Amino acid sequence: MEAIINAVNGIIWSKALIVMCLGAGLYFTIRTRVMQVRGFAEMLRLTVSGQKSEAGVSSFQALAMSMAGRIGIGNIAGVATAIAFGGPGAVFWMWVMGFLGASTSYVESTLAQIYKVKDAEGRYRGGPAYYIEKAMGLKWYALLFAVATIAATGFLMPGVQANAIADSAANVCQGTALCGPMDGQWLGMPARDAFKLGIGITVSILLAIIIFGGVKRIANFAEIVVPFMAAGFILMAVTVMALNAEQVPEMFRVIFSSAFGTHAAFGAILGLAVEWGVKRGIYANEAGQGTGPHAAAAAEVSHPAKQGYVQAFAIYFDTMMVCTSTAFLVLTTGKYNVYSPDKGPHLYTGMPPGIEEGPGYAQAAVESVLPGWGAGFVAVALFFFAFTTIMAYYYMAETNLSYVNGNRRRPLTVLLLRLGIIGMVIFGAFHNAKTAWALGDIGVGLMAWLNIIAILILHKPAMAALRDYERQKKLGLDPVFDPDVAGVKNADFWKKKPH
Repeated sequence: MEAIINAVNGIIWSKALIVMCLGAGLYFTIRTRVMQVRGFAEMLRLTVSGQKSEAGVSSFQALAMSMAGRIGIGNIAGVATAIAFGGPGAVFWMWVMGFLGASTSYVESTLAQIYKVKDAEGRYRGGPAYYIEKAMGLKWYALLFAVATIAATGFLMPGVQANAIADSAANVCQGTALCGPMDGQWLGMPARDAFKLGIGITVSILLAIIIFGGVKRIANFAEIVVPFMAAGFILMAVTVMALNAEQVPEMFRVIFSSAFGTHAAFGAILGLAVEWGVKRGIYANEAGQGTGPHAAAAAEVSHPAKQGYVQAFAIYFDTMMVCTSTAFLVLTTGKYNVYSPDKGPHLYTGMPPGIEEGPGYAQAAVESVLPGWGAGFVAVALFFFAFTTIMAYYYMAETNLSYVNGNRRRPLTVLLLRLGIIGMVIFGAFHNAKTAWALGDIGVGLMAWLNIIAILILHKPAMAALRDYERQKKLGLDPVFDPDVAGVKNADFWKKKPH
C-alpha cells in the first residue's frame, strides 16, 4: 500500500505541476500588472476594514479563516524538509513562489467572490466548484473538484496535522516524570503510540467543540487565535536571530548562493532547491491549490476585488513572515542537515543521527539559544498551527459538501462529515508519519491540478473585477460591484444584490 501511495504521489507531484504553479503565478503577475506590489498599501487597508453580516463574515475574519488553513505544519515541518532535501537555496524559491503566488491567490479568491451563492441557511458559500460550474459551465468538473476536496480536506490532510501534533507532544513528554522513556506497553500497544492516541482523542474533542458550532464559531475562533499564534512564532524567530546576529549575514549569503547554484557545497542541488522550494511553498501558502477561495467567498464585501486583495496579502504574510521565521530559526543556528541526492554522505550535518527533518530542527534551533524552551515552545506553536488548519479543512470540506448537496439542508451528510474528520484526526495521530505526509501530498496536488487548470481558463472575470475596482478608486469612490458594468456574466449573486 505504501508503495502505491508513493507512486501516485510521484505522478501527481511531477515536475509538470511545479512548472505549472510557477508559470501560472508569473502569468497572473503580468496580467494583473504586478498588483501584489502596486496594491500592497491597499491590501493592508482592506485587511482591517469591512463588516460582517448575518450571511457573511468580515474581511479580517475571512483572512483569519484562510490563514488558519495556510499556516499549518507546512510552515514548520515543511520548511525544514525543503531545506533538508533542497538545501538553504530552497528558501529563496519559497519566496519566489510566495511573491508569484500572491497574484494567483488574488485571481482564485476574486473568482470565489464573484460566483458565490447563499446556501439553504442563508450563509455565503463559494470556491472552485462554484466558479467552475458558473463560469465554465462544466458541472462534472465542478463535482470532481468538490469530491476531491472533500476527500482531501475531510479525510487525507487532517491526519498529517494530527500526526505532527501528537509527535511533537510525544517528543516533549518522553523521558519526563509524567511519561517516562515510552519504551514499554500501554493499553496493549507501544507506549509512544498509546500516548499519541490519547493526544489524538483530546484534539478531536476540541475540534468537535468548534466545528459543531458552525461557520460563525470557526470564524470567531480563527479571528482570535490565528494572529496570536503567528505573532508569537515570529517573535521567537526574531529573538533567536537577535541572539545569533553575527550569523545573519552568512545565512543570507548561503541562501542566495545556494539558490543560484554558486555555493561550493549546495550548488550541485540547484534543481532540488527549486523543486522543494516550490513544492513546500505551495503546501505552506496554498496559492493555486483552491483552499483559500472557500474562506474568501464567505466575506461580506461590496466588491469581489476587495477580498482578492486581502487574500493576496495572506500569501505574503504566510510565506514572507511565518515560513521565513522557521527558515531563519534553523539556518542561523545551523540546526539542520542537507541530504545528498545520490544517497551519499550528507552535504551538511548540523543535527545528530536519529532526528529526522521536520519540527525537530526548529525545536533544536530554539533549544540551542534558549535552553529548556525549544521542544515545548515549538510543540505549542505546532499545536495551534495544526489545530487551526484542521478546523479550516473542515470548513472547506463542508463548503464542498454543500455544493454536492445543491446547497440544500442535508444534516445527516454534514454529521457524517464531522464524524469522519474527527475519526481521521484520531487515526492520523498515531499512524505512520510518512504515509500521512504522502496522503496529504496527494490531496494537495490533486486539488492544485484541478484548480490551476480552471483559473488559467477562467481568470478573465477576475481581471475585469480588478480593472473595475481600480477605475472606481480613481474616481474617489468606495468600489461597489455591478457585473453588468464590469462586463462579467453569470454573477447571479451580484445581480440580485442592491447597488
